[in-house]
Amino acid sequence: MSKAQVLVVDDEPRYLKLVRYNLESAGYEVITAAEGEEAVSLAAVKGLELILLDIRMPGMDGYEVCAKIREFSTAPIIMLTAMGEERDKVKGLRLGADDYVSKPFGAEELLARVEAVLRRSRVSEVSAEPVMTVGDLTIDFAQRRVAVAGQEVNLSPIEYRLLHWLAVNVGRVVVQEELLEKVWGREYLEKYEGLRVYIRRLRKKIEKDPDHPTYIITKAGVGYMLSAAV
Repeated sequence: MSKAQVLVVDDEPRYLKLVRYNLESAGYEVITAAEGEEAVSLAAVKGLELILLDIRMPGMDGYEVCAKIREFSTAPIIMLTAMGEERDKVKGLRLGADDYVSKPFGAEELLARVEAVLRRSRVSEVSAEPVMTVGDLTIDFAQRRVAVAGQEVNLSPIEYRLLHWLAVNVGRVVVQEELLEKVWGREYLEKYEGLRVYIRRLRKKIEKDPDHPTYIITKAGVGYMLSAAV
């Protein structure tokens, strides 16, 4: 299978050169952009499988770029950040990022994150039923499509996998650790805040009232459940 086409966005030439070299050495096809508007334009016309996006850029910063790309693309996004505070990383997740790597980073860490995100986005998920309907919510597992009241909902790869795992366990509480391992991987077993961010994003897309959900139910201190009866 051919390697993925990756867009790398960073205004620092040394990081752009470093990331490009490491990715191309691993066999990936790399496209680069040094500013936000160019990145959005490239994401709109290229068949990208992954975007590596720096947060701190002049003009349109990484947060704005991420939000704009999420208006039309579900390609996984890894944020590149020198910021150490958790709230900055959470902000990226809330806007649609799938993961983040803190600068400075080594080549092995970068490639491991890239491979993990691509592996999760490509994984083939199977259900006992080709289509599941709960209330107005319909999940077509074969086509990887989700609709609410007949209107298709655009989910990111992680949002879809999260909903998928809740759906194959419909009516059963899935503990947080199980969701983190199945959706993100074992290295994310304690990333509870990231899980809460994605549950909130998913609710905004499928619930009539995200603050009073009827599909994805929280079981405090335990986990989440997709209700079998709505």
